Amino acid sequence: MKKVLDSVRVLEIGGLGPGPFCAMHLADLGADVISVLRQGPNDGPTGSLLGRGKRSVFADLKTEEGRRLVLDLVRDADMLIEGMRPGVMERLGLGPEECRAVNPRLVYGRMTGWGQSGPLAPRAGHDTNYAAVSGALWGCGPADARPVSPFAVLGDIGGGALYLMTGLLAGIVQARATGRGAVVDAAIVDGAAHMLNLMLSAREKGLVADERGQSLHDSSPFYETYVCADGKHITIGAIEPQFYALLLDTLGLAADPDFSGPQWDKAAWPRRRARLAALFLGQPRAHWQALLEPTDVCFGAVLSPVEAADHPHMRARGVYSERAGVLQAMPAPRFDGVAYEPGELAAPGAHTQSVMNSMAQAGGAWRPRSAA
Repeated sequence: MKKVLDSVRVLEIGGLGPGPFCAMHLADLGADVISVLRQGPNDGPTGSLLGRGKRSVFADLKTEEGRRLVLDLVRDADMLIEGMRPGVMERLGLGPEECRAVNPRLVYGRMTGWGQSGPLAPRAGHDTNYAAVSGALWGCGPADARPVSPFAVLGDIGGGALYLMTGLLAGIVQARATGRGAVVDAAIVDGAAHMLNLMLSAREKGLVADERGQSLHDSSPFYETYVCADGKHITIGAIEPQFYALLLDTLGLAADPDFSGPQWDKAAWPRRRARLAALFLGQPRAHWQALLEPTDVCFGAVLSPVEAADHPHMRARGVYSERAGVLQAMPAPRFDGVAYEPGELAAPGAHTQSVMNSMAQAGGAWRPRSAA
């Protein structure tokens, strides 16, 4: 099946987290990705899930042979992804200047947490640090609990990999129109902060306060996470008046004095939230799913990824699959109603010899997967 990015060639300098995720996402959509890895302990016989759909080769970039391999691949690449600290690729002789001298069309993607400039640029960090400093972690949790970010989602993926991918795809549009590539500085702190613009818009409308526990999402009874009798959780998001009215009616609370006043009477919120908390605590999660999921009250059960894979809606759409014993989410988004199949999971470095052989046969040129 032809995919939307079949014409795109991506060279990935192997790293951790957001860079490999971005390259996997590009491969999911059809890009021909070659990942250059440093030989060492790997992730097992099938490697990391983030390696799916890629070819990978082992090379030591500190050697002239490794540097030459990268520059040979750069000649035919549309994009390069690297996630080193600022200055490292330049010291290896593989920075934007050297690579774009070989290929002016190249879109050179730089994935970091802090960015290429600023006081923290040379410092180490991880997803939670970047999310914290960007302001994105602040609202993750109730006021009386510590903020906790979902594993790697808020910073590495949301603020990092997806913004890098946006920059790379925008750069390739420019390169194909003008013959001139670009250097994409994708910093997680930039992307995570940019994602807050919807929240900042809500702040201007008074829906988000500057203190935790005082906003729509962390103090209202109708936009809340509740615990059930079995210790599992559900979410309610009945913001609009018609959905709120339906929620009260479905729960048998439409005539209850505690809920008789205006929906947005903040003085009544603590009492109403306590009533709903006690109500939802009276039955297991499955009971509330059966009652509320078929309605428009804006309901969702809080599921683990394993539970989500077995949810009827997720099963019907084929969102998850298990292949070679590995649970994985399928490629997204869909195009013309078609959900793409994921690429193979191969051991790290499995394509080293085949890529070398194909390049030798082609005089140092990048040969696509179909011809390799």
